[in-house]
Amino acid sequence: MRRLLIAMAASTAMLAGCTVGPDYHPADPVAVPASFAGPQAAGPGVDVTTWWTAFGDPQLDALIERALRDSPDIGIAAARVRQARLQEIVARSAGGPQVNASANATHIEFSKNAGFASLARLFGGGGGAGGAAGGSGSSGGIALPGSGITTYAAGFDASWELDVFGGVRRGVQAATARTEAAEWNRRDAAVMIAGEVAQAYLALRTDQAQVAVIEAELVRQRGALAIAGDVAKVGLVPPIDVTRQRGQITNTEARLAPIRADIDIRRHALAILLAQPPAALDAELAAPGVVLPPAPAIPAGLPSDLLKRRPDVRAAERNVAAASADIGVATADLYPHFSLTGMAQLISTALSNLISRDSLQLTGTGGVQLPLLDGGRRRATVKLREAQRDEAVLQYRGVVLQALRDVEDTLSQIAAERLRHEALSRAVADAAASERAIGAQYRTGFVAQDALLNAEAQSLSAREQLALSDAALRQQTVALFKALGGGWSPGDGVR
Repeated sequence: MRRLLIAMAASTAMLAGCTVGPDYHPADPVAVPASFAGPQAAGPGVDVTTWWTAFGDPQLDALIERALRDSPDIGIAAARVRQARLQEIVARSAGGPQVNASANATHIEFSKNAGFASLARLFGGGGGAGGAAGGSGSSGGIALPGSGITTYAAGFDASWELDVFGGVRRGVQAATARTEAAEWNRRDAAVMIAGEVAQAYLALRTDQAQVAVIEAELVRQRGALAIAGDVAKVGLVPPIDVTRQRGQITNTEARLAPIRADIDIRRHALAILLAQPPAALDAELAAPGVVLPPAPAIPAGLPSDLLKRRPDVRAAERNVAAASADIGVATADLYPHFSLTGMAQLISTALSNLISRDSLQLTGTGGVQLPLLDGGRRRATVKLREAQRDEAVLQYRGVVLQALRDVEDTLSQIAAERLRHEALSRAVADAAASERAIGAQYRTGFVAQDALLNAEAQSLSAREQLALSDAALRQQTVALFKALGGGWSPGDGVR
């Protein structure tokens, strides 16, 4: 038996290098262009690791850091990483021997009618059945009918299924790749959370800035109404001018209510992203905050760098690696399975001599199991794993194409919005100059009030449009940071 086990172990060692299934080699899923087609901003690069600091708002920085720490989505992604790492431990343990310790005590009472009473009397030397029935032990280690025997045992048993064809090794490769995919998904969650917080916060500040502009306009309009009332009293302007001015104020006031409701919605969204009740941040975000600088210009870099930076792209690639290793696991199941089993026990009918050399009992077994007939299940499983690998490759390709599109679309939107912003800036300057000129003419009586009211409305509308363009540029800049995969540090745990 010992020679058999040694021979099997030697043959296993020689076959250990035989790992069935395809070896995974990363490949580009698409022909990546050398550069992006969309217009890129010129200027120094921005650190995408903590891109939100480029907006120069300490409150935004604090909100994103809190969200990255407390968000339920981040917690869920981290829990999935822990699950994947534990699955990796399970996969690795399958390749080693399994050892168990056991101990037991067994008592057997033999039947008086077992059918060998005469044989027992023959060897018992005339004791008769009645003498045997009166005892509870055994004579010379032989239990007689109607008597009992107690046996004590303690020992170890070990089993080892030899990984001759690499099924366990492929399983470890698959589990490792899935752990890495889970870690990249955690990073992708951080990218998404940081972007959502920034977009909600910047939209909140835009709404608050709009409210400030409208309220300042209301102060000016109410002052104009008071002047118009005084002038109408002395008969210099008709009373209808006062009515028109009051109507202008009413229209302006009506614009505030939906914006204020939107402010509440933005605050509620931010609170949920930080794992807080909806109204938890109302007091903290009531003040308008700092005046935000213009949106930073971001060079998009090279498409090849994007594939390394985007966490969702990296996760998709790791899923392909895991699916490829799964093929090897299924293929190994087509081949023979070799196993070794051993047992070492101390067995005795008395506790007093259980721990002794004479109580030692050893058992060794070497086995092989060859699949012969399973209705095509194993081969179908291999084909299934190959189809799942093909699906993972196509998903990887789709993620890469979407990543390239995200950047290209955002670059085009930013370029168009910058042109629009320049035109709106000129429109604001022109509307302000027109308002001043018509105001002077109205005060000297050269134009009617309608002309002045129209000029004021055009000036307010131009300023609002410019503020919205500023907001759009910031939102699109955040979208570009997200498209580039910004928001995680290279040293945060992915192997």
